[in-house]
Order: sequence, then structure tokens, then C-alpha cells
Amino acid sequence: MRSRAWLVVLVLVTGCSAGGPSGPAAASSHPTTGSDGVVTLAPGVIVTVPPTTPAGGTAACTIFPADNVWHADVSRLPVHRDSAAYVASIGTSRAVHADFGAGLWEGGPIGIPVTAVPAGQAGVKVSFEYASESDRVAYPIPRNAKIEGGPDSDGDRHIILLDRGRCRAYELFAAYPRGDGGWRAGSGAVFDLRANRLRPRGWTSADAAGLSILAGLVRYDEVAAGHVDHAIRVTAPRTRNAYVWPARHAASSSSDRALPPMGLRLRLKSSVDISRLPRQARIVAEAMKRYGVILADNGSPWFISGAPDERWNNDALRALGGLRGANFEAVDTSSLMMSPDSAAARR
Repeated sequence: MRSRAWLVVLVLVTGCSAGGPSGPAAASSHPTTGSDGVVTLAPGVIVTVPPTTPAGGTAACTIFPADNVWHADVSRLPVHRDSAAYVASIGTSRAVHADFGAGLWEGGPIGIPVTAVPAGQAGVKVSFEYASESDRVAYPIPRNAKIEGGPDSDGDRHIILLDRGRCRAYELFAAYPRGDGGWRAGSGAVFDLRANRLRPRGWTSADAAGLSILAGLVRYDEVAAGHVDHAIRVTAPRTRNAYVWPARHAASSSSDRALPPMGLRLRLKSSVDISRLPRQARIVAEAMKRYGVILADNGSPWFISGAPDERWNNDALRALGGLRGANFEAVDTSSLMMSPDSAAARR
């Protein structure tokens, strides 16, 4: 897709429930940026965003370039000045929960499944509830596309499509098939996995923070290989009507500064002993120490996201419940940012 010299975004004021994962925030979506890098939504309708420069492509299709902020090591970054308040608001005594695993829960897979797009898959038309903040292109949804919660679910119903041939991720929230062969969804986003582009400021994605869901999922293949090389998607019960880089969107009407903004990076404290955790859980915990977690949605406290796989050991993953909110701290990632409109991070 060719980039335009300037992108002018018309932001519509639409409602969103406090728990809604990807709808535009209850307040208007014109952002203002404070000295601490937090972008707060305030009245206004026009956002002008300069183009971003994609990273150089390579033959292999990885989930974003190596210098993308999702892959940034945050183990040595300073603790955020509001860390204690943020952690307390999420829940210091609440347990970490691996929201993924093997088998079924209420008839659906446990986690957010990823569907590999077969070569030559035709695109279909998708109509959106939040059309002004969605990428309105043809989405290559195969007939056997996996839906979060299963085909009969009434939850978030994310569809994550990984097209390795084009090296793109197509992500949908609240996706339902229509009788005419098309689909309808709450919102949708397309990510060039070889680039460090962020979505326009104030735009949602299939996630409340306007980020890629795929990038933050724990996947069995990487745990089996012994190393998760990226931050992990996490949810919190209450968030502020604000977002911080690399997030692009908020989903709250609260101005309470004790609540975390979308995009907040937290990490498992280095002092936490994870040596006795089962292997699968230990590898995930190691990633939370080195790469941390990124607040991407409203939801249950300390729920981390992953893709379902029959090879997961659910008992091992449940061992992560021995970790509590008090074992985490928010980090200041401002030193990583090279441009507020790019996900490229300093090393």
C-alpha cells in the first residue's frame, strides 16, 4: 500500500462500554500529549498524522522487525514514577492468569486462535461498526477461520489471520459471518509485519489500545523453542481515558490518574524467583521479566493472552497463578521511543 504524504483522520464520537475491548472511547478521540508522553483524549475532531517509514523488508516473515518495541528488552529500564498506583489499580493481590491453553472451555478453544491464510485466498468484504477507525479492505478470511470462543460464541470473537505470503496480519473484533458470504465486525486492522508503522493516532484496531493482537500472543512454538522474544498482551479491569506509546487508542471515560493508560508496559520484578515453575510457565515468566507485558485491553486483572494449542500443559500454565500483581512494576519506556508515530525502538 502506498503511503500518503499526510493522513487526515476524521474521528467520530461513538460510545463504548467500560469493558468493551476495541470500540472508540466514550470521550472524543482528539489526543493531546503531556510532558510524560501520555496521550489524553479531549474534545476535537481532526487529527493530522505524518507518515511513518517502514523498516527494510526481508525474505522471512517475522512478527514485526527486530527493532520493534514489542521486541524491546525492558529489564533495565527505570521504574515508572506512578508504578505503585498503577499496579494497585490492577490488583496487587490478584493472580496472573494464562488465558490460553489446550482443550475447550464452554465449547471454544482456550485463547485467541491464529488462522494461517492459504496461498491464493480471496478477500471478502467486511462491514464495520467503527468504520471510521477500521481498515476497509478485503480480508482473506477462509471458510475454516478460527474464531475466539468458537463459532457459536458471543464474546470478543476475535479473528486473527496471518498471511505469511504477504507478511501481513489481518485482525478483526466481534466478527460474524453474513449470509451473503461477507462478514461484519466491530473493528478491523491490517498490519504490515515487515514495518514499524503504528495506526493513526486515536484509532482503535481489533484491540482497545490500537495495537496488534498477534504481536502480543504467547504461542506454543516459541515456548517449545525455549524463548519468547516479545512483550505479552495483558488486560486490566479499569483503565484511564489515555494512552501511551506505542498504543494509539483508549477505551475509558475516566480521568483518574491512578488508573493505567493503554499501552503501559509492566514487567515481572527481577527479584521474583521463577526457578521452580514448570518449564512452560517459566519461559513465559522469563519473557515477562525481560520484555514485560503491554496493557492492551479492558478485562480481568493480569490475564495474559496466548494462542490455543493442544500441546499446552494446562497444569503448567496454571502455575503462573503463583505470581501476583505485587510481583510487577510499571516501567518508563520513554527512552526507547525514536518517533511517536513509529514502533521502532532504541536498543
